[in-house]
Amino acid sequence: MSPAVPGPRRAPARGKRAFAATWWGQAWVAALEDSTLDAGRLSRGRTYARKGMVGPVTVAPGKVNAAVQGSRPRPYRSSVHLPILTDPQWDTLLDTIAARAGHLAALLDDEMPAELVDDARHAGVPLLPLPTELDPECSCPDWGYPCKHAAALCYAIAATIDTDPFVLFALRGRGREEVFAQLRALRTAAQETAAPPAPAGIPAAAAYAHWAEEPRELPELPEPAAHTTALPVAPPPGTGLAAVDLERLMADATARAARLLAGDTADLHLTQHQDAVRIAASDPGPEWFHHLIQNTGTKPTAFARLTRAWRHGGPTGITVAEQPYAPDPAVMKATRTALDAALAEMTDSPTHLRTWRNRLTLTDHGIQLRLGPDARWYPYLQDDDGEWWPAAPADSDPVTALTAAWSQNGE
Repeated sequence: MSPAVPGPRRAPARGKRAFAATWWGQAWVAALEDSTLDAGRLSRGRTYARKGMVGPVTVAPGKVNAAVQGSRPRPYRSSVHLPILTDPQWDTLLDTIAARAGHLAALLDDEMPAELVDDARHAGVPLLPLPTELDPECSCPDWGYPCKHAAALCYAIAATIDTDPFVLFALRGRGREEVFAQLRALRTAAQETAAPPAPAGIPAAAAYAHWAEEPRELPELPEPAAHTTALPVAPPPGTGLAAVDLERLMADATARAARLLAGDTADLHLTQHQDAVRIAASDPGPEWFHHLIQNTGTKPTAFARLTRAWRHGGPTGITVAEQPYAPDPAVMKATRTALDAALAEMTDSPTHLRTWRNRLTLTDHGIQLRLGPDARWYPYLQDDDGEWWPAAPADSDPVTALTAAWSQNGE
């Protein structure tokens, strides 16, 4: 079966910066530069690559080809050869990838984990090229090894390797789709081997009938642990994960499970956006708060406002903060009447309540009450920039909610 490999593509011209940004792209460039002592031809190859003189690149098993424009009108045919892995070497490499879930996860994200390359090398499989393996070829009359045209091709392809590490797999003989297909086959075979035979069991109706005949009381649930057991090993380097972060997530999951077992399902069905706010509301520290803001793409002030909304009202608090709606007009009218009476006792000056959808705003005092879908009133205060911030927990009585906001506002 011929490997599925990337088709022709234009290798992007590079500026004065390095030709590769990732460590595996830099390893490709290092293999090229370590393969020769001819600094002059490497320098001219870099110039050619930066000027965009390398044409569309074709990657095939064991070879990368491109037309490279030189000083003559007609471009030269340049290529760089790399040995293809043998079938036993491929078996070893696939087993190495399948041995760690982190390896496969990184490859799915188009990243080449350094640990995978190290593990493969220790098993005798060179995934990244060795300097002695790169074999340049060009139709030009230059006797250099490599000539400036082949060097330009090597530099230009580094940018492609940066964004698609599977170019390296393709050069070694197998493309992305073939690699993943063989990894899926390995995983399926492992699961079939490890799966124990299914017990015969009994019909569900008989099991329930037996339980009904001899009812039993469920044991008391144990108190949730005050801490989480430390991870037995640290996360692999280069994953961006830290043991303390994973342990915090474990503790969070444990606490949520305990609440669910106790019947509290308030935060069971959260979106990723809402869950990020929930975590931020638990005071995880400035670094986590910063990462949560970055990963949700929310503006810092807006995210902080939602965090406060969660603290005062949980998931419903976020809904109230983000989604105005049109409630029953009779409810809003009765509420306004009650608030007018309360305000008459709280201040001697005339007050003005403005109604918009589910919000009642005391414009002269920067106070707002929002009716939530849970029939509770959520008090808000306006800051100096005109932004509304949750001020206190919600209450079913609008006058109580108004009093809380009034007190927070220093009235």
